[in-house]
Amino acid sequence: MSKNTADETPVCCCIDVGSIIDNTDCTATYSRVFADKAQAEETLAALSAKAREVESEPCQIVPRYTEVSEGVRLDIDFVFSCQAETMIFQLGLR
Repeated sequence: MSKNTADETPVCCCIDVGSIIDNTDCTATYSRVFADKAQAEETLAALSAKAREVESEPCQIVPRYTEVSEGVRLDIDFVFSCQAETMIFQLGLR
């Protein structure tokens, strides 16, 4: 059996969850262009509410607005306390 970085069980080819979810990626990002800032703010409020439903500790929400020729681009970073919350948030948006 070859030595991998993940902890494998040779019988069933299982991988330890800790090798996949290792809390190195706790940030979810969102980016979209809106016709105006009011629409962008509505989306920010809705996404912030979803993040609050998932968080176990306060999620840091960092919005950035940029004027572009099509309107307003909203970029948001959602920084959760653990990677599992990040994944739950991302899956909930699908």
